[in-house]
Amino acid sequence: MEWNLQEIRGRLDQIDDQLINLFTERMRLVSDVAAYKKENDLPVLDSGRERQIMNRVTALAGDDLEHAAKLLYQTLFNVSRAYQTRQLRPATPLTDLLADAARRVQPRMPNRAVVACQGTEGAYSQKACVRMFEFPDIRYMTTFNDVFAAVEEGRCAYGVLPIENSTAGSVTQVYDLMEKHRFHIVRAARQRIDHRLLALPGVRLTDIREVVSHEQALRQCGVFLSSHPQIRVTPMANTAVAAEYVAREKRSDLAAIASQDCEQLYGLETITDAVSDTGHNFTRFICIAKEMALYQGANKISLMLSAAHRPGSLYRLMSHIAVEEMNLTKLESRPIPGKDFEFRFFFDIEGSILDEGTRALIQQLRDDADQFVFLGNYEEIR
Repeated sequence: MEWNLQEIRGRLDQIDDQLINLFTERMRLVSDVAAYKKENDLPVLDSGRERQIMNRVTALAGDDLEHAAKLLYQTLFNVSRAYQTRQLRPATPLTDLLADAARRVQPRMPNRAVVACQGTEGAYSQKACVRMFEFPDIRYMTTFNDVFAAVEEGRCAYGVLPIENSTAGSVTQVYDLMEKHRFHIVRAARQRIDHRLLALPGVRLTDIREVVSHEQALRQCGVFLSSHPQIRVTPMANTAVAAEYVAREKRSDLAAIASQDCEQLYGLETITDAVSDTGHNFTRFICIAKEMALYQGANKISLMLSAAHRPGSLYRLMSHIAVEEMNLTKLESRPIPGKDFEFRFFFDIEGSILDEGTRALIQQLRDDADQFVFLGNYEEIR
């Protein structure tokens, strides 16, 4: 017989009612399983049992629907494991660490601190630093690695580093150094980037044969630079260092891409302020500390982890976040040194470890990851 659309939808509604009733019944049984595992000190994950179920149900679904059934049951397993984990809530070093930080939440970051920044006076890192601290005692470092080391060794209480730009993307050196050093993110800030082409007073654009700046700034001004093929570009450690170099060298064919602050600091003049590829140019800076600390207003969580090198491992991690309906704001992959085509992932998630469910989610991610580092829970200033 032929059905019209309304009749088909009516039948689908009936099936949905049956499905949700079966789902709630299944979850009640999952709760019983969790109670048994708790009593007998068994882990939540039973991969052999999941594989057995998956093989059976995909065979029942038939060739046309076996992959759809696999996706459905992968999600169902993730929901079931999350439900069990919330009931069992086993204490681990990670959950103890997060719970302790949640108990010791502080009202605000200190106004005064010794802070490491890469570059020199006038650098964008310095501008971000004074937004995070009212009275910072800034110690300038030559490299990003020096900033991490100064914090890790206790020479500076905090360090401020660029992590990503809205135009040029991630600052890869910083991401790579995250794997080397012990630290925690305690705050972040979005800093507007206002690049200008700076040179000695009286120098014109037609005189310029070389432009110096940080490699990120050069990428952010790619359109302008490519339109002047006679200009050679030279990367330097920092935009402010580049401006200082132009002032010191006193060459009429040399210019720097840097901020307006550098113009005033080093006695330079703006040749043009129309150098950025876009007027909407922001860099996100992170503030790192040696020990984990949680401050009021913390609403972003950063994690570093690696997934098993097998199909579906990254999906399983992502599905935990989807099941908890948390907003994933960034996913960055970086190659693992010494391993072919294997990657470490950096996650940014909106949330707070003050929430017990969020702490349970982090533990689930820890359980399913090969390697896992909790980088911090912090507020981002906009």
